[in-house]
Amino acid sequence: MSHNSFGHLFRVTTFGESHGPAIGCVVDGCPPGLELSEADIQPFLDQRRPGQSRHTTQRQEADQVRILSGVFEGLTTGTPIGLMIENTDQRSKDYSEIKDKFRPGHADFTYIEKYGIRDYRGGGRSSARETAMRVAAGAVARKVLGAGIEIRGALVRMGKKVINADNWDWDEVSRNPFFCPDAAAASEFESYLDGIRKAGSSVGGVVEVQATGVPAGWGAPIYGKLDGDLAAAMMSINAVKGVEIGAGMAAAELTGEENADDMRMAGNRPTFLSNNAGGILGGISSGQEVIVRFAVKPTSSILTPRQTVDREGNETEIFTKGRHDPCVGIRAVPVGEAMMACVLADHLLRHRAQCGS
Repeated sequence: MSHNSFGHLFRVTTFGESHGPAIGCVVDGCPPGLELSEADIQPFLDQRRPGQSRHTTQRQEADQVRILSGVFEGLTTGTPIGLMIENTDQRSKDYSEIKDKFRPGHADFTYIEKYGIRDYRGGGRSSARETAMRVAAGAVARKVLGAGIEIRGALVRMGKKVINADNWDWDEVSRNPFFCPDAAAASEFESYLDGIRKAGSSVGGVVEVQATGVPAGWGAPIYGKLDGDLAAAMMSINAVKGVEIGAGMAAAELTGEENADDMRMAGNRPTFLSNNAGGILGGISSGQEVIVRFAVKPTSSILTPRQTVDREGNETEIFTKGRHDPCVGIRAVPVGEAMMACVLADHLLRHRAQCGS
């Protein structure tokens, strides 16, 4: 009952705390014979790494990954792949004044209620620091998927600021610090977040992740649905409070005619004229782009005093010093991509096991 693992045939277990000596993961079920090195993993970790702009936490972590096992002479061996990142810039003293207080919106209270003990240094396991290992595992998953499947994510909303989908440009995502596909919106995000940050507050965001090249047939009916596993994977990311597939919540506003993804033939293959289903029908991939969006709440650690209670039941106020993301949705983009990759790799192996290659 550890609940620190996810996946079936491609299975990932993470370990470590925000202010512990290291964080790590074990990736089990990776097929043998795939080329894999630390250089294949590091670029994805560099995308998520903190302290790269004034718009993220100023904690300075190199996030240099080490492969401890499962790779020999540059190839995966089929045995568990151990990955580790050392923590090098912890400032646990920032949390000493609030160690007995519960941050509203954070997991402090629920961890105490469940375990009777909690690591108050940066939130321990409830910290977004844990997601670095998901990104590392996602890099391994991309190797399993191969070059034919492309996974890309973008920040499409920050607070009340929303991108214009007509301006979507994937090349723009790498040109701004927000992973934003709309240059005009990225400029608005910058000034908006500067105000939030200077006020000592935080704001939420929405991330969209798309996967192209996914063949039709992955996933299974009822309890093995691809969209069900994707939703669970995205909801497992720290601070995520909502997930939608394709049209998602907006589908409730559509008529049957509007929502139906009409079909025609393109050569000898059926094709769809729209993608309200987000590339998944009946829990099984349709061959279209798989599209997932998730909402990330504002960071709970803020400088603005809030009402709370302490472990002794005393009513008090709290504000949190230290280094925190004013919009954790920014660095959630590579995390969302990684979770998409891990779920798809798992479903590839599950499909192959049941139906053959």
